[in-house]
Amino acid sequence: MSATPDPLAVLADLRAAFGADEVLAGDASPRHLADWSEVKGGVPLAILRPRSTEALSRMLAICHAHAQAVVPQGGLSGLVGGAVPCGGEVVVSLERMNAVEDIDLDSGTVTVQAGAVLQRVQEICREAGALLAIDLGARGSCQIGGNVATNAGGNRVIRYGMTRDSVLGLEVVLADGTVLPMLNRMVKNNAGMDLKQLFVGSEGVLGIVARVVLKLQPLPQGTSTALVAVKDFEAALQFLRHAQRSLSGQISAFEIMWHDYLDASVAANRLRAPFAADHPAYVLADMHCGQPETDAQRFETMLEAAIEAGWIQDAVIAQSVADAEALWAIRDGVAEIIRELGPTLNFDVSVPVARIGDCARRVRENLARDWPQLPALFFGHVADGNLHVVVCRVPQDAASLHAVEMAVYDVVRDYAGSVSAEHGIGVLKRDWLRFSRSEAEIALMRTLKGALDPKGILNPGKML
Repeated sequence: MSATPDPLAVLADLRAAFGADEVLAGDASPRHLADWSEVKGGVPLAILRPRSTEALSRMLAICHAHAQAVVPQGGLSGLVGGAVPCGGEVVVSLERMNAVEDIDLDSGTVTVQAGAVLQRVQEICREAGALLAIDLGARGSCQIGGNVATNAGGNRVIRYGMTRDSVLGLEVVLADGTVLPMLNRMVKNNAGMDLKQLFVGSEGVLGIVARVVLKLQPLPQGTSTALVAVKDFEAALQFLRHAQRSLSGQISAFEIMWHDYLDASVAANRLRAPFAADHPAYVLADMHCGQPETDAQRFETMLEAAIEAGWIQDAVIAQSVADAEALWAIRDGVAEIIRELGPTLNFDVSVPVARIGDCARRVRENLARDWPQLPALFFGHVADGNLHVVVCRVPQDAASLHAVEMAVYDVVRDYAGSVSAEHGIGVLKRDWLRFSRSEAEIALMRTLKGALDPKGILNPGKML
């Protein structure tokens, strides 16, 4: 940053412009000191809670005038420390900017403030007769602005894409308080550069997302769900191609779990094992239906053909919503695994879809060779190339943590993959960014940062 701010002067100006309810002492709310990652934060100078874009703009203008560092916060469900203050910054919490402003079914859009919780927006859209396709396990606490800032992925990417694919428009506040009113509501808009894309996935280092226009999808009339057993990743990939062909691209989730992950999730979450026999890997697949009875039969016919072809070894088909929820509980049970088998290192990487099986095998071999005592659990999203690895009971000294990370990221680099498929870079992956991005790309990111935030006040120390 260009100058050292005077904390007393910063607080005086903020408190003069806003009431005590909007400017809290930095230690007034401990929950603002950490996200879901293992990053240890420090106490911020203050916690700001704007209720509008106008208030957010004024707050940033004051901070910019003082060269005061700012950390934007959403629902604090991040896994890389991207919203954690180091100490001395001003935290800007978007929690009060939580309105769902407008649903336009004819245009297929919903306009929301950045602090709206994803699950609440999903439910409001569903009640109105539309689907907000963004969906992830943290839906009950993550906020739309955070989803945009990290370009969140989740379980429905195979059909609906990443968060980026649902964003039509943004309202963004820059470091100096300038408001960019980019609330586009059209799918087609080629009037100059698509500036909103600069901010999707930028993790708050270029600007703070204030309002969002999201694209809606037709509301499914039902869902068909099955958990199937496969002999290896190659069989899972054949099954994926077959399912997509047979169902004309209607598959809405396709999640793979190797046997170690499924066994750990069943045990940690006190669930019933879905199969009597053990299998090398499992796929949880579902299809959003327009005509539930007809589509359910198509889904079952697809599974029968896959069994006959030898691509799957066994299948459990959900007969009710409760059955489907029980199957998804296995896939979504990672939080309990982490609690029971911690401390863990959690990896979120991506490689070309065809290489996921090879990548998992090589990572497993590296860990078994160098860390045979550490359980390693593998699962992922298959169709979008996203592999998750949970390494359990990891020693917490710096050398061990770095060595375990190298065992994973070195393989990812060999496949020209990404060290972060859907969780962002934040603090925890900053030193590994060069494994996925060239020096020229990183230099251009820094150029953009310098142009939009010349004093370097927005989320310093994160990503770059």
